[in-house]
Amino acid sequence: MKKKRPHYLVDGYNLMYVWENLRIDDLAAARDFLIRNLHEYGAYEKLEITLVFDAARSEDEERIEVYDDFFRVVYSAFNETADNVLERLSYEQVQRKREVLVVSSDAIIETVILGAGAYRHPSREFYRAIVQMKKFLRKKYLDDVMLPVVRNEVGDRLGADVFAKLEKLRRAK
Repeated sequence: MKKKRPHYLVDGYNLMYVWENLRIDDLAAARDFLIRNLHEYGAYEKLEITLVFDAARSEDEERIEVYDDFFRVVYSAFNETADNVLERLSYEQVQRKREVLVVSSDAIIETVILGAGAYRHPSREFYRAIVQMKKFLRKKYLDDVMLPVVRNEVGDRLGADVFAKLEKLRRAK
C-alpha cells in the first residue's frame, strides 16, 4: 500500500508574519503571494497542504477554495478563528490515520494539536524550508543557463547561394 502524503495544516496569518520582505499592509496581495508559494512548495515536496486564514470578523460561512487534490485554502466562518479550524481539521485527519503537521508558532494551538496526535512545525522553520526550496530551484534551473557567445543571425541559417543573392540585393541600393 502506497503511503499517503503528509498533510500540512498551515496557519496563514501566522506564517505571513514571519515571512521576511512580505508587505503586510496589503493583506489581499500578501495572501495571494502566500497561496502561490505554498502551492508551489507543496507540489515540489509532494505534500498535501491546507492553508487556513482567520475570517472570524467577516459575516460569511466557512469558505473552502480547492486548487487541486493536494492544496486547498480555508477561510474560517463568522465567530470561528483559524485556531478553531486547525484544531478541528487536525482531530479529523488524525482520526483518519493521517500524518498531520500543523504549521504555527502559536503556543496554544501547538499544545492543542499535540493533544490531538498531530505534530507541530514552527512557522519560521517552515518559512526557511520554502526559501531553501526556492533557492535550490533557482540555482538548478536559472543559474546555469548559458547564452550563446556568438550572434544568431539569419545569414547563418541560409545556404551560401541564397545568402549571396540577398547580399547582392542589399548592396545594390
